Amino acid sequence: MCGIVGYIGHREAYPIIIKGLQRLEYRGYDSAGISLFDGKDIHLAKTKGKVEDLKNKAESTIPAEGKLGLGHTRWATHGVPNDVNSHPHYSNSGDLVIIHNGIIENYESIKQALTKRGYTFESDTDTEVLVNLIEEVKKKEGVKLGKAVQIALNQVVGAYAIAVFDKSKPDEIVVAKLGSPLAIGIGENEYFIASDASPFIEFTNNAVYLEDEEMAIVRIGKEIKLRKIKDDAIAYPNILELQLNLEEIEKGGYDHFMLKEIYEQPKAILDTYRGRLLADKGIVKMSGIDQNLEKFLNANRIIIVACGTSWHAGLVAEYIFEDLARIPVEVEYASEFRYRNPVITEKDVLIAISQSGETADTLAAIKLAKEKGAFVFGVCNVVGSSIARETHAGAYTHAGPEIGVASTKAFTTQITVLTLIALKLAQEKGTLSQSKFHEYLAELEAVPTKVEKALLSNPLVEEISETYKDSTNCLYLGRGYNFPVALEGALKLKEISYIHAEGYPAAEMKHGPIALIDEQMPVVVIATRKGHYEKVVSNIQEIKSRKGRIIAIVTEGDETVKQLADHVIEVPDTSESLSPLLTTIPLQLLSYHIAVMRGCNVDQPRNLAKSVTVE
Repeated sequence: MCGIVGYIGHREAYPIIIKGLQRLEYRGYDSAGISLFDGKDIHLAKTKGKVEDLKNKAESTIPAEGKLGLGHTRWATHGVPNDVNSHPHYSNSGDLVIIHNGIIENYESIKQALTKRGYTFESDTDTEVLVNLIEEVKKKEGVKLGKAVQIALNQVVGAYAIAVFDKSKPDEIVVAKLGSPLAIGIGENEYFIASDASPFIEFTNNAVYLEDEEMAIVRIGKEIKLRKIKDDAIAYPNILELQLNLEEIEKGGYDHFMLKEIYEQPKAILDTYRGRLLADKGIVKMSGIDQNLEKFLNANRIIIVACGTSWHAGLVAEYIFEDLARIPVEVEYASEFRYRNPVITEKDVLIAISQSGETADTLAAIKLAKEKGAFVFGVCNVVGSSIARETHAGAYTHAGPEIGVASTKAFTTQITVLTLIALKLAQEKGTLSQSKFHEYLAELEAVPTKVEKALLSNPLVEEISETYKDSTNCLYLGRGYNFPVALEGALKLKEISYIHAEGYPAAEMKHGPIALIDEQMPVVVIATRKGHYEKVVSNIQEIKSRKGRIIAIVTEGDETVKQLADHVIEVPDTSESLSPLLTTIPLQLLSYHIAVMRGCNVDQPRNLAKSVTVE
């Protein structure tokens, strides 16, 4: 959450920072700001609202010239969203400027101590407290900015990614990280700072991702200087060559990133299994599994930890692992797992799933599991992310950048990776016959083509959306492998259309939710031919007898459900375990079209952020 952009070099900073902030809008935010140093004075513009509002305000307050600047999009934690609480923040002297992502948990006690020493505060933020603490250390200890930042950060508790500069030293920016992501782009006699690489990808492919409790000083004309925050020890930068390209992070002619990403799923799934799935040879190749095979084969159980959509992918994986590989699986909300003193042993394997690789609760669960001796395997989409670095091993999804806050292709590529792992383990354990194993490989290989076919339902889904766009509630029902898909479909509708929706196992409807059903209640039922089909048909009949409006997702050619449902959306036939990769497609489209018709901000829904880097 929050977006950080900074620049120091030979170019004009303002257009780089504004465009960078626009690229980070997907992260979710409620206000934005920019600070620019023109060599003499610091100029500031910040406002509640969007980056476009900031641009309009900055026209009268920010000069055209300035080679040093910081920009920020804020997701409110301390203090309501308003102009004053927006970043950047100044120190009392006006010499230091800071932007900050994260939470300083002990800010109140620090604020009280600084107030007693004569400091005053304009905002309600923990960030303004931090910049004044840095200033106090700088004055009291008589040290330079970098050392002052290091000393100050040893006094705070919480999470942060910060960038700070001192107008008396206009050739440097100091940055630091703990828990929140921060990347430094390295150009020719210039540096870029950002929450991820998207703001600077057209300028350089070389980047350093700070590790937790690391800080860096970037100076014009000098190499990057890294230090450990705890003991000031020298650290050495690992400069990565980025694979991201500019076209991937643009809309490509689609009205919204979300729609673009829904349509990218055939390619994303193909890219995720490309090189790993050799169906004609009957091989699944995954280096992260191959190198740690004994850990998985000897595990007493697999624990999956995740949040949101990734948790739903984990629920699908529970069915897949237990069904195919016969390994017990528990799926946990990472946010609950870390606080309930879980029983973890050295015989456990923990799989952590996260699109961004920066989810704070999931990272905390990883650290807890490692302390207990468990083997930790990561599944994430972002190369070089914190989860990729913290886990013992892992596998990347190859979804490409996902900009829309409501996750779509991350979900299907996570399921793809987890299916590959389950198939690999099933082959090694002998829990699948060779013929069945080959059948699964062929089915998975055919999924991208079948997803393309499922996407052809878009005009029908748009027509159905028109009927239900003004609904206030919606139920989603599924059984077996498609129960998690029902949860995911309901989450998508809630996230972007703001319609209350709930997902349930279809059989649980009789244990409460059936009381809600009347002629105003749309009920989405996943009723594919494989997997408890007759039971789901019975559930549909129960809904029909209570005058519920039924939207059914069925296997193509289905005639039984067609006689009962108000609307039928067909998806291609596939094995039961792979059906979530197809049934989720019309549900994504349904939520998208309803949100558009309701005038909602599809890519940046209110109150949400793409990467949740605070608790």
